[in-house]
Amino acid sequence: MAEIVSPRVNSARLADHVGQHVRLTCKVLRLTGSAAIVEASDGGQVEVRVPIKSPIKDVYIEVVGQVVEPGVVKLLNCINLGDTLGKSYDNSNSYCDLKIVDMNIVDFVVEKWHSPQFSSMF
Repeated sequence: MAEIVSPRVNSARLADHVGQHVRLTCKVLRLTGSAAIVEASDGGQVEVRVPIKSPIKDVYIEVVGQVVEPGVVKLLNCINLGDTLGKSYDNSNSYCDLKIVDMNIVDFVVEKWHSPQFSSMF
């Protein structure tokens, strides 16, 4: 069976992956009937085409989808990441789970994914 690779992308990297499956970690800005406008980890806005019954429930999501054109992704699957990405704390103000990530770190990982220096890792 062939391995399906879904590289992590930000809005700037979408143009390099037209027609391919990608992973886009993002913040939902607006959700309408058939589309969501999201903010990618690099701050750029992307249109995500969603099915009528949208699986999007949270503010922060990871879109697994196919790049239709630069700036547009067709949703194939959605991983809901919660409403407080980067702000999860327990009562003692210590970190309480692995969802403690901010979008700058997400973008750092996206850029490392595409770096020739790390091509053997990803």
